[in-house]
Amino acid sequence: MTRRHHGYALLAAIVALIVGLSTALYASVAADDGTARRTVADPRPPHNSAAPASTGTWVGSWSASPAAAEPGTETAALTDRSVRNVVHTSVGGTSARITLSNLYGRQPLPVTHATIALAAGDDSAWAAAETMRRLTFNGATTVLVPAGEQVMSDPVRIAVPPDTDVLVTTYSPAEPGPVTVHANARQISYAALGDHAGSVTGAAFTEQVEAWRYLTALDVLSKESHGTLVALGDSLTDGHSSTVGANRRWPDVLSQRLRRAADAGQELPRYGIANQGIGGNRILTGGNGRPADNPSGLDRFSRDVLGRPNVKVVVIGLGVNDILRNPPVTDPDQILDGLRTLVRQAHARGIKVVGATLMPFRGHRGYTDVREAVRQEVNAEIRSGRVFDAVVDFDEALRDPYDPRGFRATYDSGDHLHPNDLGYARMAEQFDLKDLTGSAPAKL
Repeated sequence: MTRRHHGYALLAAIVALIVGLSTALYASVAADDGTARRTVADPRPPHNSAAPASTGTWVGSWSASPAAAEPGTETAALTDRSVRNVVHTSVGGTSARITLSNLYGRQPLPVTHATIALAAGDDSAWAAAETMRRLTFNGATTVLVPAGEQVMSDPVRIAVPPDTDVLVTTYSPAEPGPVTVHANARQISYAALGDHAGSVTGAAFTEQVEAWRYLTALDVLSKESHGTLVALGDSLTDGHSSTVGANRRWPDVLSQRLRRAADAGQELPRYGIANQGIGGNRILTGGNGRPADNPSGLDRFSRDVLGRPNVKVVVIGLGVNDILRNPPVTDPDQILDGLRTLVRQAHARGIKVVGATLMPFRGHRGYTDVREAVRQEVNAEIRSGRVFDAVVDFDEALRDPYDPRGFRATYDSGDHLHPNDLGYARMAEQFDLKDLTGSAPAKL
């Protein structure tokens, strides 16, 4: 037998061992929305020298909704690959934990090595050596993520600053596919052949991709943050057309505003910000498949908002794609009823809801006068105060004063639907930060 065949045989044996052990440790019920988390049935405390201190509050520092199965990975997935995701923190903490999703996988995903480290520089696959930590899952260094589900790591002690790139690397000896992905991330991440999860050097990570694979959340244990603000939206929240690697989506800029205001002594909460935008997302209708690609706002609200840690405020920016996508929604009450359903769910958990007006799109290929009329009716009701606890008027911030059906040219990325970096900054500036304080009213 050749050396290569010996290697394949050893790899197969390792995978079989992992699958066998994990099957004995895990239950087998799957959840379509990927919210079910598995805990290994082992009462022993985690053997983790980097276990965290117990003081502080868990908040979301970064997140990305699992949105689809990555095209081309149905049969040829990422076997024997290290995936190094680059994410940018909104707030810092003394410990961290991650969530991995196999929502779109058809078989369990074995992860035999997972690490977290601060990046050595911006937009880099190189890690700051002294920060490299191995992640565990209920004390084990390997985990099997069941098909259709997600798992959360044990907390690990690591000093995570705010406004900083973090590297989360996972290695899977066998990836049966499809890969769960958040595409169009406006951030370059990396992959390497073989197990390089613990590598400080980024030299092996020659594959680049503008997507986040498997990783859906980075939470931190913070002594300063008061909770999590969730931004639930579509491509306008996801940051479509913003500069790649520059973190200029409006939630990024809002995070910077909040941090500067709090540092200046203003009586404002320090929030971690969880960006749960998905390009093309609608309130009422998801995509095809089971689980659905691009699940609707109604379907994913429990997972992507209520499932985040210590959520205090949610900003909802949905509705444009319900009007633009085919078949379009021509009854504004359908959109408004969907928004009010989300508000009721948030209020039931004591979460305050800030709603965004729908931005203009004249000049976009989907524009019609009928669709514009629907947008105007929805915006009028939002501005009336009968839908949300507070309103951020994105429409007013970006529209052309001479033709309010379209973007002001200064803020238009060129497709007449998505802002440029200046436009996203203007959206973040439109928030009255005081609207982010307080709690949900007992009744609207």
